[in-house]
Amino acid sequence: MGDAAAGALFFGPDCGLCNDPAWSDFRRNSGAEPSTTATTANTATTATTATADAATANTGSTATKATTAAKASTPAQQSAKVRYVALGDSAAAGPLILPPDLRQPGCLRTTRNYPARTARALGTAEFTDVTCSSAKTTDLTGSQKTPLGAVPPQLDALDADTTLVTLHIGANDISLSSLMGDCLSPLRLPLTSRCADTYQDNGRDQWKEKIADLAPRIDDTIGAIQARAPRAAVHVVGYGSYLPPGGCHPRVPILPRDATYIHSTIGHLNTMLEQRAAAKGVHYIDLAAGSTGHDVCRPPGTRWIEPYVPASPAAPFHPNALGMKGFADIVTAAVTDA
Repeated sequence: MGDAAAGALFFGPDCGLCNDPAWSDFRRNSGAEPSTTATTANTATTATTATADAATANTGSTATKATTAAKASTPAQQSAKVRYVALGDSAAAGPLILPPDLRQPGCLRTTRNYPARTARALGTAEFTDVTCSSAKTTDLTGSQKTPLGAVPPQLDALDADTTLVTLHIGANDISLSSLMGDCLSPLRLPLTSRCADTYQDNGRDQWKEKIADLAPRIDDTIGAIQARAPRAAVHVVGYGSYLPPGGCHPRVPILPRDATYIHSTIGHLNTMLEQRAAAKGVHYIDLAAGSTGHDVCRPPGTRWIEPYVPASPAAPFHPNALGMKGFADIVTAAVTDA
């Protein structure tokens, strides 16, 4: 199997890593040959959900008739008005988790990702999931190429009736998967940093610079969402806890200093996303704090993120089904409390 084809199975189609020399290094160092099983799942999914929950009417003193009417509406009545659109990359799409959504298989999206679970929990009137593996900010406003054909710009799913948007984007813009591959160090002697020292030199940090360069594109993306869906509550979703400081070498073959560097880099990405959300007047949802203790170093049944060799259906260094359930609980609570 060619490097690009193997990389597509590991990290999603059209991934920035697949044609990168780091991917070749990753495969040579690991000795791993990804499975050739064709796995799928992604589509622009629009689901209308009927709300059958019995709800309790809100009561209390009010100052105006409008306020009284708003407080008198039940949670079921409120959710029946929610029109939710999920935007983002593979961290939201859930590549290789079963069952797949086959209507746009090139995006490798599952029907059990956190956006779908959140929509069910909220009892939304309408839910449209256009998350797509390997998506970058440019794929929100332009069509995205996948091995199975192009998919429309994600923002095409928005309109004036959209009331809720989650946005999970940024990792592919900075080629975060290439950092994961570059830091792989199985049986490397001496046990010294493979990538942290390389990327931090003469007071510069290449990944911090990439994240800083991404910030204006996040601003533009949020602005475009607000223009397309002016009534929508927008929630920027950060990335979860993938690897703890120090890692767990050799179980996950990334040396301690490099594991700490990866953890720090994802933290910087999340901080930037939170800052841009605040600057644009939208919400930020922190998945990292809620997923601490569920990283790739944890055993199956505890971890929410799969390691290089997954034990359950999921792409390496991506959420598994348990992780999607955990993330859905966090997102649902954040959206409800906003």
